[in-house]
Formats: sequence, C-alpha cells, structure tokens
Amino acid sequence: MSFDNMGSGSLAYFPCRYGNSRLLFRGPKRSLDQPYCAVVGGTETYGKFVPKPFPALIEEATGLQMVNLGCVNAGIDVFLNDVSLMDVVAGAKVSIFQALGAHNMSNRFYVVHPRRNDRFLRASAMLKALYPGVDFTEFHFTRHMLSVLKQKSPSAFEIVVAELQMAWQARMRKLAGRIPGDKILLWLPSRAPEGDQPSDGLGLDPLFVTQHMLDTVRSYFTRVIEFEPSPEALAPGTEGMVHGEMDQAAAASLPGPAVHEELAEVLTVALHELRAL
Repeated sequence: MSFDNMGSGSLAYFPCRYGNSRLLFRGPKRSLDQPYCAVVGGTETYGKFVPKPFPALIEEATGLQMVNLGCVNAGIDVFLNDVSLMDVVAGAKVSIFQALGAHNMSNRFYVVHPRRNDRFLRASAMLKALYPGVDFTEFHFTRHMLSVLKQKSPSAFEIVVAELQMAWQARMRKLAGRIPGDKILLWLPSRAPEGDQPSDGLGLDPLFVTQHMLDTVRSYFTRVIEFEPSPEALAPGTEGMVHGEMDQAAAASLPGPAVHEELAEVLTVALHELRAL
C-alpha cells in the first residue's frame, strides 16, 4: 500500500503517474485504454484530507472512469508545461478544468517553479524596479511574497495583480485551445472557517480570479459551472476529513466530504447533458 505524505493523517492517496509526466497524482491509477474523463485542478480536485473526492464519487455513481489530475498547490503552468500530461487530457472523452488562482504561475513580474507552482523562484527587473529596496531572495512561496508586496505598497500591488489577471486569461485561452472535445470550466472557491479571511490579506482561492475573467474565457469552454456549496454542505466543517492536529487550519480551508458530494451531483448532471455518460 502506498501513502502520499500530505500531512500527519493516515489517509491513503495511492500516488501514481500518467504517461511520462513527472507529477504524482492521486490514485489508484486509472486505465487510459477505456473512455475516461480527465479532471484537472489543484488541491481541491486532488481531494486533500478527503477520503472520496468528487472525481471518485462521480466514477462510483456513473461507471465512467475519472482520471484525477489534481495537483496540490498547482497553477496553470504545471499542466501547460507538461506535454505528456496534456496528451492524457487531450485523449479524454470530456475534460473538467478547475479554475486555479492567478498567483501560482510565471508572468512578467516573477517566475515560479515549473512543477511546484506555489514556489517563487525569482523576480524580474520590472518587479524589482516597482519595489526598490525589497530583498526578493527572502521569499520562497508566491503567496508570502505577494502578501508582503501588498503591505509595502498597495498602489504598486494593483499593477502586479493586473498583470497576473491578464496572464491568467491568456493562459486559460491557451490551455482550452490545446484540448479538443467538450470542456467544463469549474469555479470552486475555497472556504474559510466561520467566514474568516486568511491573515495575509490576499483573500480566498482562487486568488485574483474575478467574474469578469471567467466571462472573458467562457466562450472557450463547452460549459462553465460556478459552484457554490449549500450552507448544509458547509455546516459539518472538517467532519469526515482525515488529518493530523497540525493540519486543522489547512483542512478547514478546503471543501469537506459533504461539499464534494454536492459537487459530484452537479457535475454528474452536466456530464449527462453533454452525453458523456
């Protein structure tokens, strides 16, 4: 039995790879020789701390193989830069893309790690000029860097956010354009415990993605689903999630089992309507 060390809990993630990709995804591994639906996304799609994430629930209910390509803390770049992985997505009967935040991807202001998109690598000359005196070697993660930049100069930070939002739209159009067949864009917001906002002041994931941005890429997808869990699904909190004490805050910011169940029902209806089932 394989375990993915995603925390101190004992939940088995059965990590696996597809094609020649170096990325590890949640298993058990699915066969690509039969019709399948590819589900591309981040931590929520991976189903961190959740025994049965929504791709597994859809497969269980419909019999259609669901290839979970959720990647923890992923940005759009991790998928676009992986040719083998894009081939897997292109071979799917239908694809579901979780709308990911605009902060975890390379842009004109900074470069992120090609596989660990939440890792900050270096700032461009443009960003250094915008924030003179900031020592960018002190940053290791994009979110931490951005929170500091926002505190240093809110006006300059608006310029950075505008760049991230433009890059996100261009990257989403490129992603959709490389995938044939039906494509669903899924808006799946994170949740905060008892409505609290993260202490860094940046807001909830997907960071910096607005309704306007969704509208600008809407025509590139067969369908856009803006999923909002019901209060009843949010009420249980972390009940049913598997995690250690040190992961309580992280688990509280992610969708719990009841939210995954609701989302699976919504997506199952969409797949029926697209005649994928």
